[in-house]
Amino acid sequence: MTVIDTESFAQEWATWHEEHEQRRASAHGFLAITSIRWLAEEPETYDDVPGAWSTGPDGVVVSLGEGETLLVDGTPLTGRHSFGIIEEGGGITARFGDAAVEIAKRGGSDIIRPRHPDNPVLTGYRGTEAYAPDPRWAIRGRFVAYDAPVPTTVGSVVDGLEFVYGAVGEIELEIDGAVHRLTAFPGSAPGSLHVLFRDETSGRTTYGANRSLSVDAPDEGGDVVVDFNRATNLPCAYTAHATCPLPPPGNHLPVAVEAGEKKPS
Repeated sequence: MTVIDTESFAQEWATWHEEHEQRRASAHGFLAITSIRWLAEEPETYDDVPGAWSTGPDGVVVSLGEGETLLVDGTPLTGRHSFGIIEEGGGITARFGDAAVEIAKRGGSDIIRPRHPDNPVLTGYRGTEAYAPDPRWAIRGRFVAYDAPVPTTVGSVVDGLEFVYGAVGEIELEIDGAVHRLTAFPGSAPGSLHVLFRDETSGRTTYGANRSLSVDAPDEGGDVVVDFNRATNLPCAYTAHATCPLPPPGNHLPVAVEAGEKKPS
């Protein structure tokens, strides 16, 4: 049986959570989003971003007026500019003044999301409460990989919007003597896993739609540690201008996972 130093465990969690909060509250993070615009073929202007924006067979286009400029990777854009076809889940960031705009594709549609550091959602943010870190919720499990990624359709917090992700396997874990399985998607780091889930705290003490959890890459035997203390809220818990995915079927744990971030107050 592994003995866990609870003081070190709590300190490591506190450091991780503080870094997570800093990223969340960054000047151009999702708390800075002032709107989400679903682009159409007819160019349209908006009050929180320069230019007239449209989309079509060749991708997203902006037409900048006299005196209007966007910066992409330090290169100034003026006049008419085509961003080309953006891949699903991908995006480009352009800067203007102290603000930025995300040009992206979500659920098959091209969107822009301006981000202003003086947005009241960001300037009024005072942090997210979380359960006290508890080693009990750092659970050893086993990753069972699929032979090949399985296309898995999930819903979204936006009505009618769907995403298709390639599920790479299932994580088996035991909670209070019962075995549960969670569908896992590829994580951001090579070999890591990403899990979207709900549980019996959802809509009560935690955000109702979903929570997100990163899991380090399995070892050679497929063993993983599922640390629910590091379960986080997705952007949709804070802003209506998000397109967050919902958990896949089966990723509702029939237990109260009293660990990780709580719903924003």
